[in-house]
Amino acid sequence: MPRSRRSTKRPYGAEHVDLDLDRATGGRRAESAGDGEWVVQQVRGSDREYRCPGCDQVVAAGTAHVVAWRSDGLFGEAVDDRRHWHASCWQARGRRRPTRR
Repeated sequence: MPRSRRSTKRPYGAEHVDLDLDRATGGRRAESAGDGEWVVQQVRGSDREYRCPGCDQVVAAGTAHVVAWRSDGLFGEAVDDRRHWHASCWQARGRRRPTRR
């Protein structure tokens, strides 16, 4: 017997809202470049500071940035392999090599 209540998830007659893939995937995307296959995730901010491997400067707490790790590695994602980059440094990584510490 069908229910007599209508769903409250979307009001009757309301327009369909397309799925936001960036939100659904957590902002992760795959990138392929000359330096390998990468999984890249946009981060709005975090509660701690990180050192950007592109410019060797601090990514301040609360600053939006990019987290990237190799997807072509032997064991997949490892927490130790993730690097926090300034978004501009990540975009310029083809012109600038990561700094060494």
